[in-house]
Amino acid sequence: MAYTEVSFQDASDIIIAAGLSDLVNLEKLSGGWANSNYKLSLNDNTKRVLKIWDGKTLDEVNYLLSITTYLSDNDVPTPSPIPFSNGEFMVVKDGLAWTLLPFVEGAWLEPNYSSLHSLGRIQASLHLVIPPVNLKDKYSRGNSLFDKLFSIANERNEWSDFLHMLKSESTRLKQNIGELPRGIIHGDLFPDNILGTNDNVTSILDFEEVCYDILAFDLVMTFVGCGWENGEPVVERWVALLEGYQSVRMLSHEERDSLSDLHHLATLSIAAWRYWQFVINLPNTEHTGRYLEMIDRLNKSLPF
Repeated sequence: MAYTEVSFQDASDIIIAAGLSDLVNLEKLSGGWANSNYKLSLNDNTKRVLKIWDGKTLDEVNYLLSITTYLSDNDVPTPSPIPFSNGEFMVVKDGLAWTLLPFVEGAWLEPNYSSLHSLGRIQASLHLVIPPVNLKDKYSRGNSLFDKLFSIANERNEWSDFLHMLKSESTRLKQNIGELPRGIIHGDLFPDNILGTNDNVTSILDFEEVCYDILAFDLVMTFVGCGWENGEPVVERWVALLEGYQSVRMLSHEERDSLSDLHHLATLSIAAWRYWQFVINLPNTEHTGRYLEMIDRLNKSLPF
């Protein structure tokens, strides 16, 4: 998906600003609900990704670029931003940040045992990285988003059945989920943020939800994104993800006891984001009812 249309000349100007080889071809990339992504092919047979951050302020982009650079420097397999000739990591055009990233060959995650085991190992390794001092401590799709939705409902006097349920369930879960180990979480490890080849994950992308939060929450969020098929949880996918994860970092007894509540919270978080994005922010599209997919999952039996 692309919100910002980019001409060949626009992309060429960006390539020149980075001191790279001449642009040969420009191609839109799929994926991304809050930004525009293009693959740039250069005449030295290299490729780059041009990312326009349609949904982020310049300060937010600077923050994310610093975090992803830090993670890449700490051996997390994610593309590190490419500096421009002036040493900066972004070019500002029409108030939006334009950035360049390496192009990583691979396909979106195939949810087989090997891929999910590989993903679990990488996620556990991420969770063991010492958090940078500037890492934010609020997950943007969690309670802060819930509160925003409740405030809008009060202002408009429009409390839907979903929002009433979200209010009740989020209050219950906040009381149930105690103090659990925290660290760096990705927060959005869905298949279109994961690249792999030969049944191994090679790169994780889009750290836009990265923050300091509950590690086990991040693990079950990955299961929300990668562990379901046709509206049902797939036990074998959870087993693969968990075995890979625990080959690097073992869950505590308290974390294991909290998995069901954390999965419930993760599912509600995705439902709330979709409600915000497609019911309130961008209404009347074919995606308006996407949040209901998550609601349908809430009463399904889980493999933990």
